[in-house]
Amino acid sequence: MKRSRRKLTAQFKASVALAAVKGDKTISELASQFDVHPNQIVQWKKQLLEQAEGLFAGKRGVHQDDTAAEIKELHAKIGQLTMERDFLSRVLGPGARPSVKR
Repeated sequence: MKRSRRKLTAQFKASVALAAVKGDKTISELASQFDVHPNQIVQWKKQLLEQAEGLFAGKRGVHQDDTAAEIKELHAKIGQLTMERDFLSRVLGPGARPSVKR
């Protein structure tokens, strides 16, 4: 008989992955205990170990995301200002464009 698909909580997955990381029991023993496939435990353990660094990144991880968003916003603003400047220089004539010092 086919078993219906279960929805497992993140807390359950984390506890299984932590038990696997501890290494007190084998993957087969954990699979029997938690009633999940051994490959699933290996996958959750791998995810936990790969993403553990991000948990302790703190503000640095958030700062990088904020910086990327801010850079994107500033690039959009630069593009808008460039278009406005070019439009005004065409409307007002070639002599009205201010010189830009670099």
